[in-house]
Amino acid sequence: MKRKKVFKIIGIVLLIIIIAIAGIIGYGYYYYTEAHNTENKPYQNYIGYIDQDKALLKDKYELCEDGFIQRTYNGSALEGYNINKKHYRDQLFSQFNTNNYNDSGYLNFRFLVNCEGNAGWFEIIEMNLDLEETPLNKDLVDELLTFTSNSKHWNILKYPKNNKPYNYYNYISYRIENGKITQIIP
Repeated sequence: MKRKKVFKIIGIVLLIIIIAIAGIIGYGYYYYTEAHNTENKPYQNYIGYIDQDKALLKDKYELCEDGFIQRTYNGSALEGYNINKKHYRDQLFSQFNTNNYNDSGYLNFRFLVNCEGNAGWFEIIEMNLDLEETPLNKDLVDELLTFTSNSKHWNILKYPKNNKPYNYYNYISYRIENGKITQIIP
């Protein structure tokens, strides 16, 4: 009788251990195969992703380091400007013709700069001053896209440890009032 009880207890313990191991293996399998699968999800890419099929100037260059891109969430901000932001602003104001336009709003460019300092894969968002998506003058957008995409404006950023250049995201927003650029963000 005692022996039967001992076998029963050992059987229950073994069954619990087997179920626990199967659960851990099942969770591990799910975690590595399905948890991060974005194929059937509404947002298939990470935050900040620029869709290459919809991007402008996508054929201009290729990415380095197997396409790995740094600064995914907030771009390179002030580090990306060649020399500094004041130099960029001065060049823009000396070349941009404000007499041709009377639009007001924000013109936002998100883009990639590759390890050679070339800008491409542009995504453009046009808004009015109330931050509602509104198309701006096409010539204005084209002129600022041409200026912004010029590689002489962007730094080649490098890893501090090995001094190797890398690809990075960047963004720039122009606040425009009555055809004049009043602010460059960031």
